[in-house]
Amino acid sequence: MIVIRNATAADEKAWRRLWSRYVAFYEADVPAAVTDVTWRRVLDSGVPLACRLAEMDDGIIAGFSICVHHLGTWTGAPVCYLEDLFVDPPARAAGVGTALIQDLIDRGRALGWSHLYWHTRASNATARRLYDKFAAADDFVRYRLFLD
Repeated sequence: MIVIRNATAADEKAWRRLWSRYVAFYEADVPAAVTDVTWRRVLDSGVPLACRLAEMDDGIIAGFSICVHHLGTWTGAPVCYLEDLFVDPPARAAGVGTALIQDLIDRGRALGWSHLYWHTRASNATARRLYDKFAAADDFVRYRLFLD
């Protein structure tokens, strides 16, 4: 059984373990100060960011989703951007990723979101197999301009 729930202060160690694996998977370098800010935001109910954790029967935190809620210009209802989703490799065949996405779909319907969206690398075949169960990829191309 997988329970999807909000992160709490007591989950920091487990979240940081998964976060470091997630960042390593993307071969990224997220400074410790940014990770600290992200964790503080996760716990701050005044920030439009949510972290949901997947907890297994044995109490192990096996994955997380982090989303940003925002307004849009093409809809009157709120929108949810799934910015980060990670499942610990040993738990990947257990339905954790499916449960995390379904949780967001269910929450979105209950909270009146217009839509949920996300992106991944074109080469991330594992994630794309999961995502393709829920939606088809569209034809948009992402551009990023770093300002710092």
